[in-house]
Amino acid sequence: MVSIDLDRAAVDFPIFDAKTRSLKKAVLGRAGGRIGTESKVPIIEALRDITISLRKGERVALVGHNGAGKTTLLRLMSGIYEPTRGRASIKGKVAPVFDLAVGMDPEISGLENILIRGLFLGMTRKQMDARVDDIAEFTELGDYLQMPLRTYSTGMRVRLALGVVTSIDPEILLLDEGIGAVDAEFMAKARNRLNELVARSGILVFASHSDEFLAELCDTAIWMEHGTVKEHGPLREVLAHYKGRDVLAEIEAR
Repeated sequence: MVSIDLDRAAVDFPIFDAKTRSLKKAVLGRAGGRIGTESKVPIIEALRDITISLRKGERVALVGHNGAGKTTLLRLMSGIYEPTRGRASIKGKVAPVFDLAVGMDPEISGLENILIRGLFLGMTRKQMDARVDDIAEFTELGDYLQMPLRTYSTGMRVRLALGVVTSIDPEILLLDEGIGAVDAEFMAKARNRLNELVARSGILVFASHSDEFLAELCDTAIWMEHGTVKEHGPLREVLAHYKGRDVLAEIEAR
């Protein structure tokens, strides 16, 4: 049974060299939590008291300001981070998509990177070999696929990464938006494939600042604030409380 269960889970990051306030401030900004003062070693409390239970079929939006803990929560759900306190139980094949560039090598060709990125996301070589032609056609990169990745523009790299990401078959899809560097026409094409990817996945957790994208892919939401869950419920209600207005009504009226 595909599931994500977090029970009063916390993630702490100790700072072993915190002689300057600037270092603590920089780490705190990345972690999204607060600095604990109980220990002689400063502790960044990135996540605190997280209790969440998700089952197959759930489509969950993660919302909150930058540094609220969304990416840290995704990493906890993926198993990249172990809880410092509490419990995390993840059942199912996880595809963590936090950074579209992770698992790609700038010195090898686009075609070789398709294979490497697929393996990084848990696919087998045989599965990726069967998907190469479809991914190549989707990216519209043509002969550039024979060239080293370092020769690609940012938009071209995003196209390649999206082609791979949207070809996988995950049981749990953890998606952190990072796809804004492509043109509008290609983005529309990518959104269709993302919809198909979500339909194939068992559980989706999607962190994004795009209300339209969240409305398209999700039906419930988790609002993160200072490393804690402020609210978890229907997408319309959570977005309305977070934004202070009925965002979905505005989208539906367009």
